[in-house]
Amino acid sequence: MKNRQTDGVFSALRLAAASHRFLTAGTLLCVAASVVASLIPPLLLARIIDRLTAGIPLTFLAVLLYFGSLALEGVLSSAQESLLVLFGQKMTHALRSEMSQKLTLLPAATLVGQNPGEVAARFSGDVDTVEALFTSGIISMVADACRILSIMAVIAVKNTGLALILLLVLPLFAVFTRHVQKRMLAAQLDNRRAVAAVSGQVPETLHNIRTIRALGLETYMESRYDRCIGAGYAAMERTNFYDAIYSPVVLLLNAVVVGVVMLLSASGNPTVLTLFGMSVGTSVAVINYISRIFAPIESLGMEIQTIQSAMAGVKRIDAFLAQEERTVPAARDKAARGDVELSHVTFGYGEKPVLRDFSMTVKQGEQVTLIGRTGAGKSTVFKLLLGLYRPEQGSVTVGGVDVSAITDQERRTCIGCVEQHFSRVPGTVLEQITLGDPQITEEMAQNAARLAGIDAAILALPDGYASVCTDGMFSQGEWQLLSIARAAAADPAVLLLDEITANLDAETEARVLEALRRASAGRTVLSVSHRIYENLGGRTVEIKGNSF
Repeated sequence: MKNRQTDGVFSALRLAAASHRFLTAGTLLCVAASVVASLIPPLLLARIIDRLTAGIPLTFLAVLLYFGSLALEGVLSSAQESLLVLFGQKMTHALRSEMSQKLTLLPAATLVGQNPGEVAARFSGDVDTVEALFTSGIISMVADACRILSIMAVIAVKNTGLALILLLVLPLFAVFTRHVQKRMLAAQLDNRRAVAAVSGQVPETLHNIRTIRALGLETYMESRYDRCIGAGYAAMERTNFYDAIYSPVVLLLNAVVVGVVMLLSASGNPTVLTLFGMSVGTSVAVINYISRIFAPIESLGMEIQTIQSAMAGVKRIDAFLAQEERTVPAARDKAARGDVELSHVTFGYGEKPVLRDFSMTVKQGEQVTLIGRTGAGKSTVFKLLLGLYRPEQGSVTVGGVDVSAITDQERRTCIGCVEQHFSRVPGTVLEQITLGDPQITEEMAQNAARLAGIDAAILALPDGYASVCTDGMFSQGEWQLLSIARAAAADPAVLLLDEITANLDAETEARVLEALRRASAGRTVLSVSHRIYENLGGRTVEIKGNSF
């Protein structure tokens, strides 16, 4: 086992940002330009008004500059949002690629021990929170912080008294904003839980409708449903309440600050005017800046929440990337073909071994059926041969080559496995056989289909081998024949057959067994099925598992 990753999420993101350096630089420059551009329109408007009050006529150039600055601010703001979204998507694409590569390198024992839903959540929900870290998190927070500081700097130059008032008011407003956001978030989470409960109530009712009707529980189920809906309504009411009081508070605070500053600037007191004195144009600009400074503060609270949520996702992704990987063997010149041998193998999925000091040799071209009670370890032998697990003691070899030394590219040409149930992948019929393996040509896939006896059924489809697979396309027996074609396509030296005739009717079983007879010719075959032994012959090997 080994661990390829060192720094986890942020290492992958740094590499992705470096590989898209023009996009990264462009995004940062656009954010900086957007902050600067937001300061220009009020300053131009103040200059225009001051010139008008001084009796200087309005010029077309001044009007053009003012409206041009507004247009520039809008364009840069739009470009900032677009670039942030694009940058976030590039980062999440790189992160998902890293995680996908990691997934292919995890050993089977690690994957089996994990909840598939939790692993899927790492790729979807957790990665989405990391995307939000860029689109509405760190970069946006820095931009909003710079916007607040730059507005404060301009106000300090234009009206020192107002800057002092804002230094007192803004921290209180930030605390109030954060308090409201926390309450709104808690209410939204309660609402989501209530909605999930309501959504789960309907399928639960339908699934248990016979029991509900038989026991007369309709009123009970209805009351449960009403409680869930009521909880959702209550949570939404709390959200609406905080939303309803927040906007008026912002408007009121804005009006109070503007009113106080205007009154002080018009007081006529020389001492007061040293702090609050300003021209008419400056007063218009100051009013504009005051209205602009509250929005970034509100955004900062949400961005902090986004960053906190994203960091929780980062920790979970880091834990996923930190898992130990299987050892990838180096390419070899010698093909793994020959006798199959398990020598003094001990293996178990937990503390109790399934196989203890088990040995077996299957000569090249021999056909062997494994027999034994349920749980004795017949399927475990197949998993060891496929290299999904490594024995705790002993060795498993094919042609003298340890199965752990067989590369992923060589494995299909060495060992083919036909399972009880066909595992369909998205794609065409041809892709069901090749599994996207570039080593298997279309001709090889068609030859395997003819060998398995499924070629005629495929050609009868509207698009033949190019037909997109759907659930009802083939019968159960035909899916099993397609599974045989998949296993035989790479011309493997060893063929593993795991109870493939179970749950088949007599006619379908006969077709499958005939296909197996053709596919098994000249190959080493290990099977778990008495019906295959009776039809294909060979010898049996009894596996007693941990009972001896």
